[in-house]
Amino acid sequence: MHRKRRIPKVKYSLKIKMIILISLLIIGICIIFSIFLHKFIINVIEDQIGERAIGLAHSVANIPEIKEALQLEDPSLAIQEIVSPIQKESGAEFIVVGNTEGIRYSHPDTSKLGKKMVGGDNDRALFHGESYVSKKNGSLGLSIRGKVPIYSEGKIIGIVSVGFLNDSVQKMIKNQSQTLWFTLGNIMLLGILGASLISYYIKSLLHHMEPEEISHLYLQNEAILQSTHEGIIAVDNQGMITAMNLAAKDILFSKKKQKEINYLGTSIKEITPSLYKSALFKQKDRYYDREMVLGKNIALVNQTPIYSENVFTGVVYTFRKKTELEKMTAELVRIKQYANTQRALTHEYFNKLHIILGLIQNDRKIDAIDFIKKESNMQLNRLNLLKEKVSDPLIHALLQGKFNQANELGIMMTIHPDSHLEYEFSEKKQDAILTALGNVIENAFDAVKTKGESERKVSIFFTDIGDDCIFEIEDAGIGVPQENMSRIFQQGYSTKKGFNRGTGLALTKFALNEAGGAIVLEEGELGGACFVIIIPKD
Repeated sequence: MHRKRRIPKVKYSLKIKMIILISLLIIGICIIFSIFLHKFIINVIEDQIGERAIGLAHSVANIPEIKEALQLEDPSLAIQEIVSPIQKESGAEFIVVGNTEGIRYSHPDTSKLGKKMVGGDNDRALFHGESYVSKKNGSLGLSIRGKVPIYSEGKIIGIVSVGFLNDSVQKMIKNQSQTLWFTLGNIMLLGILGASLISYYIKSLLHHMEPEEISHLYLQNEAILQSTHEGIIAVDNQGMITAMNLAAKDILFSKKKQKEINYLGTSIKEITPSLYKSALFKQKDRYYDREMVLGKNIALVNQTPIYSENVFTGVVYTFRKKTELEKMTAELVRIKQYANTQRALTHEYFNKLHIILGLIQNDRKIDAIDFIKKESNMQLNRLNLLKEKVSDPLIHALLQGKFNQANELGIMMTIHPDSHLEYEFSEKKQDAILTALGNVIENAFDAVKTKGESERKVSIFFTDIGDDCIFEIEDAGIGVPQENMSRIFQQGYSTKKGFNRGTGLALTKFALNEAGGAIVLEEGELGGACFVIIIPKD
């Protein structure tokens, strides 16, 4: 019993559409080809007629008797007797011999003898000695004519014009075109028959479903897949990805990488190695809420095998972020810190403006100018220092921002005078360095901001000498106890008070490891912690 499917109304079936469209395509191609071939036939026939005319004209121009007759007082009688038999044997419509002034001495119509040749296309032959083909209207109508000059002792003494009327040429073209159109007509009929067979075959492959039905079902399934908030990846029994929703892409990859890579048909091992465990995959295992690092996130992963008639056909992975709430909280903390920094920056500028205003009101303009120069030089020296030491614009911008933040927090942030960085990083390594520097410097600020004003010190050193680029961030804080050094980079561990801590250094270590780098903790010369970031050069 056939089950009726509820689908959008279909005006024409796929079979009818395919027959019509393929037929129109074949007919269109045949028509275009026939037009091209028709023009090609016209050009070929006209070229052949032109070559025939000019060849015959050369033959006539080289007849010695015609050259001698042109020297007579009345050459028309002698030339007409020579040319008339040649014209009848060759099939030419006319062979006209004229003198240098274009006066005819031979013509199929004897009444036109002694009159000037018509067409105005003799100059190239008479004045330049050229042999050529032209298509002009003459006394007998439109014709293809071969023009050849007649030479005697190196001088032009006349001209030969051999012509074939255009009407005769068109009859030849028509005869050739009839065969062409008959052949193309048979090709069109075969094409329509082939279109019917192809449409029937494709319809059977689609289980006699219409495109509207297939599209409707696909959109429904795609909407269900993409509307799910959990990440979903489906792979076949060879480990090749067959489906992936937006939530999965957002967890696994950056926005830029999502546009660059086509995931369908790619091995799951290449995209997310942590999801593909060879032993588990071969055993077609099933597990729930297994904690894994996916991309830059810690996620809880479920693996469910797929069977069709007891045959293993693939696996479906579903996963969700574990660190989503932690990252949101950390983002709010950063926003709060930024707002506090902006508030402090605004407050400081207002204080400086009040100082300048007070100096001006007390008529101490020189002191006001000195104060402005001092502040300007301080900013300019800082910018020049970073410009001289750092060539990477993003790292430069990050350090400049941290200088401003340190200034507002009353922290003395310094860059070692031997620091230098000119190496150009790849995008992946640059992102890892920015993440690491931002988190480590922020932690250094937190470590010293509660100390006395003279003890709030953070020192930065970097170099690209050798095979690695090295960054050292040292603070004058209390440091990290020896027993906690092995745990400092673990997810969730932190020496700071409060909830949702222990994310920054864990993400820093993960980002550096992904870029082939590392981060280690050492004892600093300032008495606090010293983090060393190592990034190998490409």
